[in-house]
Amino acid sequence: MSKKETITVQGTTITIISDKNDDYISLTDMAGYKDNLEVRIVVSNWMSTYYTVGFLAVWEKVNNPNFNRMGFHTVRNGEGRLLLTPKRWVEMTNAIGIFSKSGRYGGGIFAHKDIAFEFGTWLSAEFKYFLICEFQRLKEEEQKALGWSAKRELAKINYHIHTDAKSLNYDSYDLCDSYEFWSNNTHSNHYNLINHSSDSMENLNAVFINEGLSQKERLIKLNQIAIQQMKVLLEVEGRKMLK
Repeated sequence: MSKKETITVQGTTITIISDKNDDYISLTDMAGYKDNLEVRIVVSNWMSTYYTVGFLAVWEKVNNPNFNRMGFHTVRNGEGRLLLTPKRWVEMTNAIGIFSKSGRYGGGIFAHKDIAFEFGTWLSAEFKYFLICEFQRLKEEEQKALGWSAKRELAKINYHIHTDAKSLNYDSYDLCDSYEFWSNNTHSNHYNLINHSSDSMENLNAVFINEGLSQKERLIKLNQIAIQQMKVLLEVEGRKMLK
């Protein structure tokens, strides 16, 4: 499911749609910075330049395996380039970087953030700079929110295992310490994995019960799995930091 948010850049409200880890920014809203009455003409004028068509093609070649290169050459070399619209660009090239969304509220022309930033350059260097600043601020706030949610989920897992360990007088690995270390060092991009950990533990516990394992045996296995999950997350994060 796509998520819609807004940012304000130099008094202009801009809509951002996030879907499948990609962000698409409203070119319609951005164009309003230059001409609030003729936003589609502003976008069309930008797309009609030889440089813009070339940039759009490069983006599609890298990100779209179904990009119609023959259609691109037809657009670039034909007279229709001077009146290029997002609809025609998509129809001719099977492009995915730009799309039109219908609707009185929230509709308009949207483009992948890479393309939207390029459009911002054409509008105004100053506008583009503040657009990037606001976009980054929004993403940082989202990451912080995900980080707190991830910590709560992992703390829930840790609480149940650690409590059970104490009730059985089992001298287990101190998950509280390991969790604290993990939560202070890992990145919130692993939220989805952590978010499902609690359910996974419950499912594994049910399997162990069916296998006839005692409570203490189940605890030991669940404890080891939880530790291993944290080690994997740390290793993945470590590799990302080295890139």
